[in-house]
Amino acid sequence: MCGIVGFYGPDDVAHDIVFGLTALQHRGQDAAGIATFDDNFHLCKGNGLISDVFRKKELKKLKGNIGIGHARYTTQGSNDAELAQPFTTSYPFGLAMVHNGNVINFRSAAKRLHEKYHVLPKTSNDLELIMYTFASELRLKNLDALSVVDIFDAVETTQELVKGAYATITVIAGHGLLAFNDPLGIRPLVLGRRETEKGPIYAFASESTCFDYLGFEFIKNVGPGQAVFIDKDFKVHYKNPYALPKAFCVFEHIYFAREDSTIHGRLVARERVRLGKMLARKVIESGIQPDMVIDVPSSGYFSASGLAEAIGVPYRRAMVKNNHMGRSFIVSSQAGREDIVKKKLNPIREFVEGKKIAVVDDSIVRGTTSRRIVRILREAGAAEVYFISSAPPIIAPCIYGIDMAMSTELIAANYTEEEICKYIEADKVIYQSIEDLQELFAEDKGHGGSCFACFTGKYPTGDVTKYLRHIQEERQSHRHDKKSDAHTPATSVSAKAPEPTEH
Repeated sequence: MCGIVGFYGPDDVAHDIVFGLTALQHRGQDAAGIATFDDNFHLCKGNGLISDVFRKKELKKLKGNIGIGHARYTTQGSNDAELAQPFTTSYPFGLAMVHNGNVINFRSAAKRLHEKYHVLPKTSNDLELIMYTFASELRLKNLDALSVVDIFDAVETTQELVKGAYATITVIAGHGLLAFNDPLGIRPLVLGRRETEKGPIYAFASESTCFDYLGFEFIKNVGPGQAVFIDKDFKVHYKNPYALPKAFCVFEHIYFAREDSTIHGRLVARERVRLGKMLARKVIESGIQPDMVIDVPSSGYFSASGLAEAIGVPYRRAMVKNNHMGRSFIVSSQAGREDIVKKKLNPIREFVEGKKIAVVDDSIVRGTTSRRIVRILREAGAAEVYFISSAPPIIAPCIYGIDMAMSTELIAANYTEEEICKYIEADKVIYQSIEDLQELFAEDKGHGGSCFACFTGKYPTGDVTKYLRHIQEERQSHRHDKKSDAHTPATSVSAKAPEPTEH
């Protein structure tokens, strides 16, 4: 998962790009990059947070009234700075591109690219594959009289050839700003506009919260399979979306998106409150009687408040988060995750001591973070700890851009609820119902369809067995080179799979 932005207006856009990326910092903390264009491309990228990569000296060099930016969260490959986006190519015209998502047919698409167009990608980054596929199709057109139809034709062929989840933004030098999604619309992308005395500034972003900070008016979501092109006269052109079932990632609403973002007409905060209220039935049926409901900051807040309201139990913010620590879920190693969890959460002992605590988190992925939270609460004097997940059990790897690609890493894929409860050292574990989640995000409620693959194992792109095998081979090879720091749990569980080692 990454954060992407693109701006096009009458004046330099570098500062808007930086502020837009800052609003999306939660989507990626590994690296960041910006490309702008005037007569040439100006590129600045590197490892670290937005504030680390872009200093005043660098910003002065980023000239141009059109540009794109990227905040990287590594799901595949290494954290090498050369893999930071944007990527550029000089032909045709000059292209700069960013993307959010994950391509699942990289090997076959790269083979075709090499055999048909004699293009050899330099890296294993999905973006390079998308960019060169689009560039190869575009160069077949009449470049002396390139039309919007030509651009959209190249997009459509790219969408047919490249499988998986991707939202992209591209600068086409001298022509305009292009954005398009994969045919299923798995990843979010929105279009906005701000009026100025010199004319409009258009923007694309992963989430609408960018527009709130920058004073942009929300125009629309870029739909599944849709392409939007803003030409050099600032006229907006649309390519109709695919007539396929839509499959927007429901995990965006559960965890990844910011709570103040609106996605497909749904305010993320409101949906999380609804998730909490839906949990009330299972909490009541379980027979537990918590003294209070608390959240794991900060993605568990709205679900916890919804649950507390529904069962008539006080809600308290009983854990304080150090906001200067990163999101543990998107840190790339277990050691990093464990260290962040220990340092970023501090319980308020006076609230917790002697109480039966229902603690709500967005999900339970690998189990070790959940166990650490339970231990923190017990150390603060909690009498009992009930761990409640806003999400159903995650039983299948996400292959569309969230870093949980091996089934052996997913605790719910290998252990029963009772075994998970014992492993994380809780008094009770309660999960969201998959049926309730599907009902909440049903297509007939205006959402347009969702991807529930990590909860059901049913992938909207079809049979992905071969891809999953490739990912497992890659990860096992990587872990062979870099010794895992996993440890054996103190509790006894049945040996169905290797013990979960992260989160």
